[in-house]
This record gives sequence, C-alpha cells and structure tokens, in this order.
Amino acid sequence: MALATATKSRVKPKAKPEAEKARVFAWEGMDRRGSRVKGESRAANINAVRADLRRQGVNPTKVKMKAKPLFSGKKKITGQDLSIFTRQLATMMTAGVPLVQAFDIVGRGHDNPAMQDIILSIKQDIESGTAMSIAMSKHPLYFDDLVCSLVAAGEQAGVLDILLNKIATYKEKTESIKGKVKKALFYPAAVIAVAIIVTVVILLFVIPQFKELFTSFGADLPAFTLMVIGLSDLIREWWWAFLGGIAGTVYVIRYSFKRSRRFREIVDRASLKIPVIGSILNKAALARFARTLSTMFAAGVPLVEALQSVAGATGNIVYQDAVLKMREEVATGQSLQLAMRQRDIFPHMVIQMTAIGEESGALDDMLGKVADFYEEQVDNAVDSLSSLLEPMIMVVIGGLVGSLVVAMYLPIFKLAAVV
Repeated sequence: MALATATKSRVKPKAKPEAEKARVFAWEGMDRRGSRVKGESRAANINAVRADLRRQGVNPTKVKMKAKPLFSGKKKITGQDLSIFTRQLATMMTAGVPLVQAFDIVGRGHDNPAMQDIILSIKQDIESGTAMSIAMSKHPLYFDDLVCSLVAAGEQAGVLDILLNKIATYKEKTESIKGKVKKALFYPAAVIAVAIIVTVVILLFVIPQFKELFTSFGADLPAFTLMVIGLSDLIREWWWAFLGGIAGTVYVIRYSFKRSRRFREIVDRASLKIPVIGSILNKAALARFARTLSTMFAAGVPLVEALQSVAGATGNIVYQDAVLKMREEVATGQSLQLAMRQRDIFPHMVIQMTAIGEESGALDDMLGKVADFYEEQVDNAVDSLSSLLEPMIMVVIGGLVGSLVVAMYLPIFKLAAVV
C-alpha cells in the first residue's frame, strides 16, 4: 500500500496551459475623493487591471495597453537581479506579508521588465495552487536546483521565511565573490587590450607618415625600422584578415567552452595555474564550495543531496569533478573530511575545519567560517592585484610605444651622425 501511495505521489500532474503573459497598461481614473489619478500597471489583460484598480478604490475611466518603444528590448536578467529579488521576497515574508502579495509587490516594483515577467508568472502559478518550488523550477535558467531544493525544504518544514533569508544571504555572498573574480580577470585583460589598440593605431596611422619621410632620404634604413614598417604594411593590407581571425578565434573558444567538456576542463585546469590569477580563482572556488554547502546543510538538506548541488556551484570543472567523487564516497558511508583528504585541491585548513564541524555537529557553522575567510582572502587578493598591475600597465604600454618610437627615430639619428 505504501509503495502504491509513493508511486502515485510521484506521478506528475498534467501540464496546465501557460499563464497569459503580463503586459504594461496605462490607466486613468477617479479615486475615492473624486480626484483624477493616472498611472501604469502590469497585468495579463485589461480586465485584470480594472479589477486591481477597483480593489484599490480607483474607478478606472480609461485603460489601454502601453505602446512599446521602437527600439525597446528587455534587459538581460543578471545575478544581481536575482539577488535583489530574493532579498526583497525574504524581507516581505519575514514581515508577515502573504506569499502571493509579496510576489505581487516585489514583481511590480522590480526595475527589470524581464524579471518582472518571471516573478509575476511564478505568482500566477502559486495562485493556481502550485508549490513555490515547482513554480520556480519552471525557470531553470534563473532558479537552479540548489535554490529550488532550499525553497522546497522551507515549504515542507514550514520555515519558508527563514530559508528565504538564507538563500538571500547566499545569493548576495556568491554575487559578491563573482564580482571580485570578474574584477580580477578584467584588469589584466583591459591592460592587454589597451596595449594592443595603442600599438595598432600607431602602426596604422603614424608609421606610414614616417615611411614617406624615410623614402625621400634614399638611404638604407636600420633593420629594426624596416621590421616595424613591414609590420605596418602587413596590418594595413590585411587588417580585415586579422580582424576576422580574432573574431573567429573568440567564437571558436566560446563555442568550444560551452559544448566541449574536455576543452572546458583544460581551460579551467590551466586557469588555476596562472600566477596570481590562479590563486584568486582557487580561493573563489573554495569560498563558493563552503558557502553553498553551509547554506544547504543548515537548511536540513541531506549531505549527499547537498553535494550534488554544491558541485555545480563551485564554478570550476576541476572542483566540480572532485565534489562529485566526494559525493560517491560519502554515499557509501565515508566521512566528508576523509573524502576531501583523497582530493589534492582542498587546503589543510579547510579539511581540519570540516573535521571539527563533523565531530562537533556544527558543520554548517564551520563551513560558514571557511567561506568568510576565503571571501576575505579573495577581496584582499583582488586589491593587491590592482596595486600590482598599475605599474605594469605603464611598463607594458610604455615598452610597446617606446619601441615603435625608437624604431622610427633610429634613421633620423643615423642621418644626423652622418651629417
């Protein structure tokens, strides 16, 4: 009988027709005092707008769909949007605002129209009787298994407001660490890009002027000068090939990174060994690992199930593979700290803190302290990198520009010596 009941509970209900998409309507009307008011509302149709306005004590006289700007386009939903949504929803729930009303307030108040559509779509599903975790799982690009699992745990235990606060804190911490990593990667990339652009501009527009001047001399030019002039002629003649080659290389790398697991593994493994940058990426992965596992374990998610979600949250395939292997070992009864010792990517401090947490029954607290430590380490490393690269920018750009200047003035010095 129990087996039949469990089987029945796993049968998925028939998919309901997709809720009508929310749109923006401009309206005018009279309030309870007889004053003329106007504004905008997001709803599925005009009738929904009229009903909502009447609930607010406004008698609508005119409601029409707002025309879209000619070149309008929805902004991409970012991690920051999701973080803000989670924190606002957690605050509403903690304040005792009913779930549907909280979604309505947060959805209508969000700055990003694309995010508004998703929030109001989830709200409509909840109004129709769908669990919040299931409604969110319909948008896997924005709400991953980790978030849905935590929400489901909160719904089952009746502590959804507490779990939402944990999710909000987790989102804010992970977005912060992502921002720091991006800052660390962007700085050297910007230095290289600026150096290349300056060099190309000089080769395309400055060197040809010197070439005309040197041609009038009728004298032999130094080898270094000839090499720079030849490079300038090559870029001027084949600039389209260089540009196409760069664009093609970027496309192939991005395509391979998304489609080829082997290529991504090579890139991720190599990135961890880059001087300075590799250290930041390692610390960021450790911070994400500890923060995610701490959040899920504190929410009561079983360790084996939590490790499955943690693997995808590390942001690096090397750590992802290591965590999945740890999950297999933990599932057979091995302790987490012993499984971590079998991998060669976890520092001794992390393993020891995990061991203390397992022995004391405070694994979530210990992992939270590990996450705090490595997040601070990443912050300090990014600041140090910025200070280190400032003089390097001057050296790199000055070296390139200085070499080109020397190449162009060598013939002039040679001519002056002869005279």
